[in-house]
Amino acid sequence: MKHFHPPHSDQPRRFSFKRRSSGRKFFPFAFFFFGIFSLFFGGVAAILYWAFSEFSGFRNIWLLICAAPVAVFVLAVFTMFTLYMRFGQPLSDMFNAIDSVAEGNLSVRVKESKSDMFSELVKRFNKMVEELERAEQQRRNLTADIAHELRTPLHIIQGNLEGVLDKVYEATPEHINNTLDETKLLARLVEDLQTLSLAETGQLPLHPTRFLLADLTDDLTSSFSAQAASQGLDLTVQNADPDQTITADYDRLNQVLTNLISNALRHTPSGGKISIEAESIQGQERSVRIKVKDTGSGIASEDIPFIFDRFWRGDKSRTNRSNSGLGLAISKQLILAHKGTIEVESEVGKGTMFVIEL
Repeated sequence: MKHFHPPHSDQPRRFSFKRRSSGRKFFPFAFFFFGIFSLFFGGVAAILYWAFSEFSGFRNIWLLICAAPVAVFVLAVFTMFTLYMRFGQPLSDMFNAIDSVAEGNLSVRVKESKSDMFSELVKRFNKMVEELERAEQQRRNLTADIAHELRTPLHIIQGNLEGVLDKVYEATPEHINNTLDETKLLARLVEDLQTLSLAETGQLPLHPTRFLLADLTDDLTSSFSAQAASQGLDLTVQNADPDQTITADYDRLNQVLTNLISNALRHTPSGGKISIEAESIQGQERSVRIKVKDTGSGIASEDIPFIFDRFWRGDKSRTNRSNSGLGLAISKQLILAHKGTIEVESEVGKGTMFVIEL
C-alpha cells in the first residue's frame, strides 16, 4: 500500500494547537487549583474579617457570608487565568508538539512564549526539532545519492554480462576489464561508505604512532610528483620544522592528505601550483597546522558550507565517475577522530586552501 506524505515546505509551519486536547489536560489541574485557592482565600478572608472588624453585629456576619465568597471567586478566577496563561498554556502547547513529533511530524514548531520561564525551553525544543528534521532530510538525501551512485555501475555490469550471454558482445578481455573496473568502483564506494559510517559513529579504529611530519609529506610528494608533472603542475612541500613530530594514525592522515591533493590535481589547470605546508603552533592545544593550497578553479562561496557533505561534487552533472563524492566527508571525519579541525578557504578563479590543525 502506498502511503501519502504531504509535501514539505521550506519554511517551518507554526504549530496548530489542539484546543480540545489542551482542555482535557488542563481541567484536572484547574479544578484542583480552584479548590485549593478557594479554601485558602476563604479562610484568610474570614480570619482577617474577624480580626480587624470593629463591628460584630448580625449585619456584619451577613456581609462576611455574602461578600467573601464573591471576592474569593473573583480572585481565584483571576489567579487561575494568570497561572494558565503563564504555565498551563505553554505546557499544553509543548505536550501537543511532543505528541506531533512522536507521530513523525518534524515540521512542528512551538510558538515562543512570553513567559521567561518557558522561553528558553521553547527555543531549545524548536532547535532540537530543527536538527531532527535536518538529519531526516540528510538521511533521505543519502539514500537517494547511494541509489544514484550504485545504479550506473550496476547497469553497466548487467548490460555487459547480458550482452555476452546473448552473443551481442564477445567475451573479449576488453569487455571483461570494463566489467571488472565497474566492480572495483562498486567495491571502493562500499568501502568508503563503511569507513564514513564507522568514523561518524566513533567506531573507526585508529592506530596512532609517533612519526616525523616530514616523512609523511615526502611520501605524498613521491606519490603525486609524476602525475603533477604530467599535468604541467608544480607540486612543492614546505616544512617549517623538518624535525617536527606528530602522534597520529599515519595511514589515515595519509588518506586525508591524499584526498585533498587528488582534488587539487583534478581542479588545477596546467601551469598551476599545488603546495603542502606544515608548521608548528605555539601556545595552543593543537601543535601542528598543515595546509594544502592550489591555484585551481576554486569553490563558489555558496558551495563552501556543503563541501564536506556526503556525495557533494563541484561537478553537478557527475560526469567524473572516478570520484565517489565521499572523499571530503571521510577526510573531515578522520580529522575529527584525531580531535583536530579542518577548514577551507576558497575563491573562484584563484584557488583553494584546506587547513588542518592537529
